[in-house]
Amino acid sequence: MGPPDFQAEAFLNDLVLPLQGFALPKVELVAPSDLPLVAQNLLVHQFHMTVTLEAHHHSPLAVKVLERFQSGDAYTRRICLSTDLAKPVLYGVVRIHLNFCKPEVKKAILAEAEPLGRILIRHCVLTRIELLGLLRIRSERVPKAWFGPREKDVYGRLAVIHCDGKAAVELLELI
Repeated sequence: MGPPDFQAEAFLNDLVLPLQGFALPKVELVAPSDLPLVAQNLLVHQFHMTVTLEAHHHSPLAVKVLERFQSGDAYTRRICLSTDLAKPVLYGVVRIHLNFCKPEVKKAILAEAEPLGRILIRHCVLTRIELLGLLRIRSERVPKAWFGPREKDVYGRLAVIHCDGKAAVELLELI
């Protein structure tokens, strides 16, 4: 996973730095074999998380943007994806380099009305997801605002989405 010189802590800090309302609890980097089978299936793949979670939950997902920050062409947002029953199934931070997006894709992203994966698929953007690392947050450290009360650990992934050959999106996705 990820290049040998990948620095997960630096990646995370850089990704969440623009978001003033976000405090990431302590995370542990883990190997794929350290994840429960369901988390492995949901995180260790090369597909859009939107598609993977919709198939797993048998429900379309809605996006709620909790916080956003834009500096030039770098657009960072903290999000929650929920099922049609308003059950949160993903909490994350996404930084999109809008200069790598076609105008119609950029417009759809900034409208904040649908998950990123659905936008990229609908606009036929050729993507490659590069998995950089996997992580765990112990249940007692997970803010209740993310998923409600939890007895289980939260697992996640750090990734980059290459759009039309360019590293256009950096991700922290927690399930």
